[in-house]
Amino acid sequence: MPRPFLIDTDAGSDDAVAIVMALRHNEVDVRAITVVAGNVPLDQGLINSLYFTELCEADTPVYAGADRPLLREYVSADWFHGADGLGDWGDRYKPRRAQAASQHAVDAIIEAARATSDLVIVTLGPLTNLALALRKAPDIAGKINRCVVMGGAACTNGNVTPAAEYNIWCDPEAARIVFRSGMPLEMVGWEFSQGEFVLSLDDIEAARQINTTFAEFAIDSNIKGMRGYEIQTGEVGISLPDGVAMAVAIDPSICTVSSQHYIDVECDSELTRGMTVVDKLNLADDVRNAAVWREVMANPVKPSVCWALDAARWKDLLFQLLR
Repeated sequence: MPRPFLIDTDAGSDDAVAIVMALRHNEVDVRAITVVAGNVPLDQGLINSLYFTELCEADTPVYAGADRPLLREYVSADWFHGADGLGDWGDRYKPRRAQAASQHAVDAIIEAARATSDLVIVTLGPLTNLALALRKAPDIAGKINRCVVMGGAACTNGNVTPAAEYNIWCDPEAARIVFRSGMPLEMVGWEFSQGEFVLSLDDIEAARQINTTFAEFAIDSNIKGMRGYEIQTGEVGISLPDGVAMAVAIDPSICTVSSQHYIDVECDSELTRGMTVVDKLNLADDVRNAAVWREVMANPVKPSVCWALDAARWKDLLFQLLR
């Protein structure tokens, strides 16, 4: 029986790969795609998400959500993904027939959570939609089977500031609501989009040799991002943080080491805005820290943090789904 997924996305080039993976997996039933402003503005994210469903010949409904963070000024990541989020290919990646559903993404999330006992939510962008859903219907936190979050950086550097990863930095207040909700979260941080987890030049050539429309799209839509990643890190290759998170959502055993810890999100400091503060040594209940962490510790469930991941298996799964 296929597992029901709901994907919340900001529809950039790495989101594209992740969503194609889910739509093409025969054990995953993507019930809904909800779109949030992030990598690109909401309207462009809708266009991209509709194209993903059309490419995969899926009838998955696509819902428009929040067009800005809860409190912050919206800042896109177009310098990395392109103005269209997919590498600026003009009309090449435009949907021809698909149309967005009329229901708001927040209501779609609430409805899916209440109607589906084993729902897996995968978040690939800022957490604004999910935070709004939790504010409107706090009960859904206890109804989700898994919530896999591509976001944050566990005890390591970020990609938009030294302290923070973009999805969390973009809307830290929303991320704080989600991380404090008690929902069964699994954090797959930005650290798994570097080094051995990046598609090397040999990997890219192997993907092109697959010679399908899915493989062509996965590589071509990420070429601009590949240049941006090289500028940012000095490393040559295609970085796919959302694809890695989707691989863990599809096959949890790809994350080889994980543990549960309190996590909070910094919202007050501009220096560390959006930092995911992981209580790795379980110090929150120390008398010196308990007052600061009291609201976090009220959660019935500690988020799970992925500490190690099988790079070869993630890439094998990706290549299988691009065939």
